Amino acid sequence: MKNNLIKTEIDVINNKISVMRIDGIDYISLTDLAKYTNPEDPSGVIRNWMSNKNSFEYYSLWEEINNRDFNSVESHRIKINEVGYNRFTMTPNRWKRDFNAIGIIPSSGNIVKELLPTQI
Repeated sequence: MKNNLIKTEIDVINNKISVMRIDGIDYISLTDLAKYTNPEDPSGVIRNWMSNKNSFEYYSLWEEINNRDFNSVESHRIKINEVGYNRFTMTPNRWKRDFNAIGIIPSSGNIVKELLPTQI
């Protein structure tokens, strides 16, 4: 993680959601949000959300607006050839690796798992 890091929590319907400020940008924990839906398999909730056509369009657009190094060519290819089919699966790690994405920060361990920026 970056050097300029501030951690806090917010309470959403009696659930603690981790929030991190990294270099002035706030991120919320997707894992904490997903635990509200499925405490046993929050990564499955995230994977399903990221594999949804509308979600893919949302986080692709966010990257195009906020990330000049985003691999939009690959994003458009995936959008045309894969998104919307049952075989399509997206994960935070694939998103970062294949598309040079910055809006979702994959991590594992006890800190905060997948993070999504709160600013658009």
